[in-house]
This record gives sequence, structure tokens and C-alpha cells, in this order.
Amino acid sequence: MSFRAGFVTIIGKPNSGKSTLLNSLLAEKISIVSPKVQTTRHRIKGILTTSDYQIVFSDTPGVIVPKYELHKSMMKSVHESVKDADALLLLLDASKDLIEVGELSDKFGRSSVPSLVAVNKSDTVKADVLDKVKEEAGKAFPASKVIVISALRKLNLDVLLNEIVALLPEHEAFFPQDELTDRSERFIAGELIREKVFEQFHKEIPYHTEVAIQEWKEEKEIIKIRAEVLVERESQKAIVLGKGGSAIKQLGTEARKSIEAFLNKKIFLGLTVKVSPGWRNKDRMLKHFGYES
Repeated sequence: MSFRAGFVTIIGKPNSGKSTLLNSLLAEKISIVSPKVQTTRHRIKGILTTSDYQIVFSDTPGVIVPKYELHKSMMKSVHESVKDADALLLLLDASKDLIEVGELSDKFGRSSVPSLVAVNKSDTVKADVLDKVKEEAGKAFPASKVIVISALRKLNLDVLLNEIVALLPEHEAFFPQDELTDRSERFIAGELIREKVFEQFHKEIPYHTEVAIQEWKEEKEIIKIRAEVLVERESQKAIVLGKGGSAIKQLGTEARKSIEAFLNKKIFLGLTVKVSPGWRNKDRMLKHFGYES
């Protein structure tokens, strides 16, 4: 078979497992994961290369109804990614209400881009529930194959990959063989800090928070990183700092461990907290953080 290469956009509702799937397919953590919805905000490319094919996956934000300028930017990145794709991978959560199947069908079911449907989290539901989801998915996307998977358990991912490759054109590779993502180490470090914000804090804090890497200094034995955690209110800043700085210290410790595991190098991480009221609705701030306008 000739070499195949192309761009595949992963689309789904929040918390359907898009980032987990990308990390599992690449056997490398490049996209942050959290049980909370709306963890992914940017489009992140993950590149899987073998001797027979190269798949450039785009992990996109979960499909939502926008409430803020930040949300509008997130949804714009989803639709732009669809335009660029050779194939769509529509990810359904087997444990969720079937209404999500219809919502994705309404938005993407008439796309001219070839697509596959993957029913994720198959290990979390009973057989009859899974059969119902498969049936509804087949009706909603009659031109697409429906494949049952578990991204977390890595079930049926080989079948999924074979079906994806079959949709791709014959083409030479777009990226070098050893390249895993289009994102920089600096970007992923910021995302890993934000992931720990989602894990450590509750209610509105994660959704009002952004992380900016302010300094990145590579030395022989260590990388020194200074990052700013942005929140919208003074009350949120107090929570992120914690009593006597206990919360920010815990955040820094856990984030440093994740960054060290990713970079395989010793890290010094310094964190500060800054208040920027209404940053999620300010175009200038959103552009500063790399969101599409």
C-alpha cells in the first residue's frame, strides 16, 4: 500500500474523551485531561507516524453554546479545524444522554468531509445501553462507520486507526517522523499547570483561570520556569493562594512533577497570581493567550 497522510479532526461534546483518546493514540501526554468539562481550550495537533501512514490529529474544544468571547474563540477553532480536515472523527460518550448524538448530527452530519463515529467509554455501560447508542449513531450518521472504543482502556484503537487510514489520501508525510505535536514545550508546560488548577480547585475557579509562561530559562541541569496564574476576581486570587500560600505551593509542586515527567528534566517552577477582571471577554487578552479572534 502507498503511504497515506492527512489531517483528522476529533470532535465531540465536552468530556467525551477527546484528549484521552489523542494521548492514548500517541502513547504520549500532549493534551491535558480532567473530569471537568471545557478543559481543552485550544486546538492541539498530535502527529502519529508509522512506516505506512502519518495522521495529524486535531484535538478540539468540546462543542458548546458560547457564553463568553473565550467560548466563541474556542468554537471558531473547532469549525476552522473541520475546514482543514481530510476526515472527521466524531466522538460520542456512551454514558451520556442520547440527545448529544442529535446535537452533533445537527452541526456536523451534513459535512462534506468523510467521517467516522467512535462510541467511547464502552467499558462504562451495559451491553444494551451500548447497543442503543450504536443504533442511534448509525441513524444520525448513515454515511459513517460506527466503532466502539474505550480511549482510557485502549480498546479497539487498532480497529479505529485502520478505518481512519482508509479515509486518508495517498500523500507524503507533512511532518518529520519524530515530531509529536505542533505545540511548543512552553505551551504544554502552561497547559500542565492549568490541568493542575482543574484538579485542585472546584466550582468556578478553573473556568475563570488562565496560565501564562512569563520566563523560560534553560540551564545545563535545570529549566527555570516562571508562570502567572490569571483569575478574574480578588476573591479567586485568595483561594488560589490559600492560607499562608498553602494552595499555590501545592499547585506548584504538582505542576512541577507533571512538567518534569513530560520534559524528563529537573524543573524549577515559580508561580504568581494576578487579577484581570473580565479577561474572558477581552479580545486583547484572548489574543495574548493565543486564542483565535
